[in-house]
Amino acid sequence: MNQRIYVDNSATTAVSEKALSAMLPYFREHFGNPSALYSYGQEAKKALEDSRGMVAKAIGALNNEIYFTSGGTESDNWAIRSVCESKNKMGKHVISTAIEHNAILRTLEKMQGEGYEITLLKPDKNGQIAAEQLENAIRKDTILISIMMANNVVGTVLPIKALCETAHKHHIIFHTDAVQAAAHVPINVRSLGVDLLSMSAHKFHGPKGVGALFVKVAVKPAAYITSGGQEKGYRSGTENVPGIVGMAAAIKEGTENLQNNTRQLTALRDKLIENTLKIPGTYLTGDSANRLPGHASFVFEGGKEGAYLINMLNEEGICASSGSACSASSIEAPHVLIAMDYDKEIAQSAVRISLSYYNTEKEIDTINERLPLLIAELRRRKEKTIR
Repeated sequence: MNQRIYVDNSATTAVSEKALSAMLPYFREHFGNPSALYSYGQEAKKALEDSRGMVAKAIGALNNEIYFTSGGTESDNWAIRSVCESKNKMGKHVISTAIEHNAILRTLEKMQGEGYEITLLKPDKNGQIAAEQLENAIRKDTILISIMMANNVVGTVLPIKALCETAHKHHIIFHTDAVQAAAHVPINVRSLGVDLLSMSAHKFHGPKGVGALFVKVAVKPAAYITSGGQEKGYRSGTENVPGIVGMAAAIKEGTENLQNNTRQLTALRDKLIENTLKIPGTYLTGDSANRLPGHASFVFEGGKEGAYLINMLNEEGICASSGSACSASSIEAPHVLIAMDYDKEIAQSAVRISLSYYNTEKEIDTINERLPLLIAELRRRKEKTIR
């Protein structure tokens, strides 16, 4: 096998050197429990609160608006559950979209069984949701709107500010899943106007198993995990100090270098897209203009080729995916593409290539060389099988 090329950064990223270096002392040297009153504990407590400040600064929030979690899934679950629990006397209608991550969709599905009514907005062919579309779905009993900032399958970046303004015209709380967006596109919670925002460290070169939920001061979260009273009593449990320190270092590094990273990733992405679209019967999915800088996603005429192509790429040492990492073992067509009105068979051909600043132009050249050959070979095999 050739040297491996990792291009599945929407699934997870390598921990950066800065994040790793920041974390290491908190495994052994400063290992104390932040709730302890003696020096070991207070060292850990300081690191925890310094990290909270770094995460807050990265998205334009106040320190006391950041709550640490185990990752994006927990942050999404907590956001939805918290708002619905506090507002259910005012109504039980929630609006989201058909292209959300399953952390949102499965939670809403469960809540339907608890008496909530769910409206899932249908995206256009680019994976976009319009403010007018949201406006038409709002009812008097709508208590929460949750719409992702950037889609994990097709890379589309949605107009969160306009959508949030629509929600606030009706005094409705607005949550956004920013797991794919944080440290990849500019985020300022004040200018966006969002009330809650979810993040996950391992999507921007931090460690796995740690995330954060931004909750605007005016929005009081409901207690999610009860015990020792950590995170102001809303999310109990001894804090993952090394992970939190790593998350803070990673988001600081990502936001400080955002302009340079965006320039580098956009150039590599566009080179990849330009070459791949030369392959007959190939289509770019998602919004060609408003998309994550390192994200390229394609479907191929013929259908049902995605899983086979991913395996063929892997044999060449190229690690890509067909969509969401949380359902990578499934051969089902990505629900996002189905919601965007792609035929089921062509949706099953989906391939996602997502880059990080560790990727090089030489790696893109290798993919550009190998991908057309692999697709041609796959189609020859398919044609031979049909005959």
